[in-house]
Amino acid sequence: MPERRVNPVGRAATAGVARATVGGLRIAVLDREQTANFMIDTVHPQRRVDRPLYLTSANGEVLSRCSTEPRTDRLFRTADLINADGQPLVMVSRLRSPKPLPERVATTDLFHDVARKAEVLGLTFYLFGADEAENKVAIANVRRAYPALKIVGHCHGYLRGEALRAKVDEINALAPDFLWIALGVPYEQAFVDEYMPRLGNVGVIKTSGGLFNFLSGSRSRAPRWMQIVGLEWAWRLGLEPRRLFWRYLRTNPHALYLLFNQTRPSVTRRD
Repeated sequence: MPERRVNPVGRAATAGVARATVGGLRIAVLDREQTANFMIDTVHPQRRVDRPLYLTSANGEVLSRCSTEPRTDRLFRTADLINADGQPLVMVSRLRSPKPLPERVATTDLFHDVARKAEVLGLTFYLFGADEAENKVAIANVRRAYPALKIVGHCHGYLRGEALRAKVDEINALAPDFLWIALGVPYEQAFVDEYMPRLGNVGVIKTSGGLFNFLSGSRSRAPRWMQIVGLEWAWRLGLEPRRLFWRYLRTNPHALYLLFNQTRPSVTRRD
């Protein structure tokens, strides 16, 4: 996919959304409710564009990786919209921008906002990602929470080669309004980059990180106060120290540097 700045379809579909440069990336100046409404409006009562609209999210780790990994940077800049899924982005924008990011738009919360609205309107979901057991439990929990929600399909994220291509074609034939992809950064962004041309019947693609782990209950959210002050990363570190310690040691200080040195005080509606 081309970067959004040279992508007329994405630019036209998101022209009404203000953006601010935070840590070097163009971030949507939207709160959770506005983001959910934007996603719903994209597909209801009819779809705006003839290809999926692609939404992703950025946190401190993403800012750091985009700054040091050219391929990851390019993958994020192809997104039609980037949300702030990190409280430090919101906090620094409040110091540096006359119109700061209104709140953190965590995919774990956004999913439920969209599900409630989709359930009422009869819109459809497809959930792709995590391992097979995790995916099944997540789906079962979502169906219990939203019994009227139309989930047209789901699949784990460990397919490769021809099996993956066949699954992508199956998803396209099912034509879900919302495709939630949970493969982790940057694999889910690379998935969109490669398979977007085969998913023309999908309404919105939303990358989702570890969403299915929270939907299944295998991971717990940080206490609310830790989320508010930007310490959810510390909670996650306590749960998975071996996996996350070196990652956070490498990316957190760099992300803070980027936030304070590559956050611009201006907000633009078109970019």
